[in-house]
Amino acid sequence: MMTNGDTVWITGASSGIGEALALEFASRGTPLILSARREDELARVKNLCVERGTEANAVMILPLDVTNETALPDIVQTAKAFTGRIDMLINNAGISQRALCIDTDMATYRRLFEVDVFGQIALTKAVLPIMLEQESGHLAVTASVAGKVGAPQRTGYCAAKHAMMGFFDALRAEVAHRGIKVTTITPGFIRTAISQNALKGDGSRFGQTDNNIAGGMDVGDCARVIMRGFDKGTPEIPVGKGAEMHALWIKRFFPRLMFKVASRIGQAEQ
Repeated sequence: MMTNGDTVWITGASSGIGEALALEFASRGTPLILSARREDELARVKNLCVERGTEANAVMILPLDVTNETALPDIVQTAKAFTGRIDMLINNAGISQRALCIDTDMATYRRLFEVDVFGQIALTKAVLPIMLEQESGHLAVTASVAGKVGAPQRTGYCAAKHAMMGFFDALRAEVAHRGIKVTTITPGFIRTAISQNALKGDGSRFGQTDNNIAGGMDVGDCARVIMRGFDKGTPEIPVGKGAEMHALWIKRFFPRLMFKVASRIGQAEQ
């Protein structure tokens, strides 16, 4: 269980689930490091965190582009210097996709993997030695139901999130005996800007809100479910309220049925 004095670093903290988690931690007075590319939005989130209860001098704004791997060592040392520790890293930065495979450029696939996979791995590897030296720490990643189930028009996104589930499951097995916890978060449809910011096949911004996102779980409710999972030490936290959450057990126990359902959805969307 996290204590109020633990330092939590959240990437993708400028909006969506990252912002909502920052506010939940702030209500506990937790020291926070907030990272994303948009410094102005991070400043907005910091102000909200201070309103929630964390002291202003206990919230650090640390702009970060996870794809800039050469900058990560210095950024990680800056993060550590804030309180002398990094007790939890929540890898929440990411982008989605809305395009058929046949219409998706390889450059777009590579962009998805640079942000959603290699950026998360590189930052985790840079922080891991600090946690090993501390002999404690908590690493988390925002994956997705799409990291368990294939969905149409999201081939690159599903591939990236499947990769993250595999990487962090394997990492958990490596570091559990070293006092480090690893959590994978599997959200379904949450009311965020994820589809607005998704990539079309040519790499441009999708710019629309999916109906299933619009009807999804409130992002604040999502964050509270995740926090309860953190407190309980749950290794994998599913969070959502819609039919997509049933896909997790259907895929596990009735895979052929899940493939048929996904195919019908894919046909309907074309």
